[in-house]
Amino acid sequence: MEISLTVVLATYFLFNLGLIYFWLRLKKTPAIQLPAEGSVLFSVVIPVRNEAQNMHNLLQDLNAQTLPAARFEVIVANDNSTDDTRQIALNFATNQARFGLKVIDMPEDFTVAPKKRAIDQAIQIAQGEWILTTDGDCRVGADWLRAFAQNITPQVQLLSGPVTFVGFRSWAQTIEFSSLIGTGASAIGAGFPTMCNGANLAYRKRAFLQVAGFEGINTIASGDDELLMHKIAGKFPDGIGFVKSALAVVQTAPQPNWRSFYNQRKRWASKWDASKRWPTMLLAVFIFVANASIVLAFAIWLRGAASGAFLGKMLFLKCGSEFVFLALILRFLNKQKLIPLVVVVQFFYPFYVLFFGIVAQQKGFEWKGRQLK
Repeated sequence: MEISLTVVLATYFLFNLGLIYFWLRLKKTPAIQLPAEGSVLFSVVIPVRNEAQNMHNLLQDLNAQTLPAARFEVIVANDNSTDDTRQIALNFATNQARFGLKVIDMPEDFTVAPKKRAIDQAIQIAQGEWILTTDGDCRVGADWLRAFAQNITPQVQLLSGPVTFVGFRSWAQTIEFSSLIGTGASAIGAGFPTMCNGANLAYRKRAFLQVAGFEGINTIASGDDELLMHKIAGKFPDGIGFVKSALAVVQTAPQPNWRSFYNQRKRWASKWDASKRWPTMLLAVFIFVANASIVLAFAIWLRGAASGAFLGKMLFLKCGSEFVFLALILRFLNKQKLIPLVVVVQFFYPFYVLFFGIVAQQKGFEWKGRQLK
């Protein structure tokens, strides 16, 4: 048993060293300037449902973009909001927007993947060569669009961007989420794209159409980001990039309570095998096994079946390189004050992974007031 656990966690230690290597190797975005493709037009697509409290702030952020207004349009895809989301967007379009702003409404008939439907219908009328998606509860910096424009090359077809949470009170969620953002970025750098986030994701409209958009994955509620990336990566293996720029960071609100946190993480975890791509599934299984191994090591130590030296070695293999990797990502996200708290998160994170790894096998979750599968 001790040998098996040592092998698993030594592999995990090396895995994190690999993440560190590929993160450091990722090319940083150069100083902001007008990109070479000066004529590129972005279509910012914002699928929303009941975001009246947040909609105006995001639109104000877009009004403040340093990229010329002629270089982007915004499409708000309203998915049957029952609050004032639609009216706020329409009022902004009439009275304040310095960019082209369209508001479209989704049909009332319910689908199993309402967010994918909203994005797809927005893309059908989008004028931009590049689609850039974010969520209605997000905040973006003034150089957000320009940072993405800086990373456009003829080869790249999809660009994943960094996302973090607002505020210090959500420190545990922020650290946990940073591990996902960092792992996704490093995997892209290694040439095996596995994770991205629809709150900060750009892709060529042409590439979206060439892979038939969400066709084949439109029966899965989640996955408007990762599953689409996998489709594009399948057709353009060298066309996936990550925007390693602090100016491209999108901030969003953490989940306010356990119920919403549970449903969000269950939604994310439920798509682990949906793409049928071996790198993604293997990564999910490996992370689960590594975290189960440290729990098991702790359990056999408590039973007196293993020495304290053995447990210390297992903790080092599990947490050593993992801590360094998370510290690098948090520093990049300007969350360096949270680095000391990584140790606290590492204590309960294995139990978190095991819990949601099991829960994800049960389909169905609540999101935006709807029961989805």
